[in-house]
Parts: sequence; structure tokens; C-alpha cells
Amino acid sequence: MLGLSLGKVNYILKAFLDKGLIKMNNFRNNKNKLSYTYLLTPRGIEEKARMTLHFYEIKKREYEALRTEVEKLGNIVEGLG
Repeated sequence: MLGLSLGKVNYILKAFLDKGLIKMNNFRNNKNKLSYTYLLTPRGIEEKARMTLHFYEIKKREYEALRTEVEKLGNIVEGLG
């Protein structure tokens, strides 16, 4: 389970559609609704790349902070021994 209600998913999809990040065809008359996918538009691909880079930068900073903390703790342990 993702913990997302149908209403929340629909709200988010509509926001993505409104921003032009995805496109969707009308499929009300199609009997095979489950076979439809949402496609990223060029703008959506650009935004996804920007978000990925942002996520990478956050994780890189977290890693550096953890590495520094481990080094400090190592120095403390060495000082006690």
C-alpha cells in the first residue's frame, strides 16, 4: 500500500495535467481503462530531471554530514582508548 487515497491521486494527477507535466487522452468510452498510461511531456521530463538533481544534492549533503559525524565519533573513541 502506498497510503494514497483515490481522491489524493486524482488531485495530484489533475495538478500535473494543469501544469503540463503529463498528458492524458480521454478514455471514457474505452473498455480497457487499465491499459492506459500517463506520459511525461517534455516539460515533465525537464521537471523530473530537476527534481532528481535536487534529490541527489540533498542526499550528497546528508552523506557528507554523516561522514563528518562518524569521523568525530571515531576521534572521540580514539581519545578514550
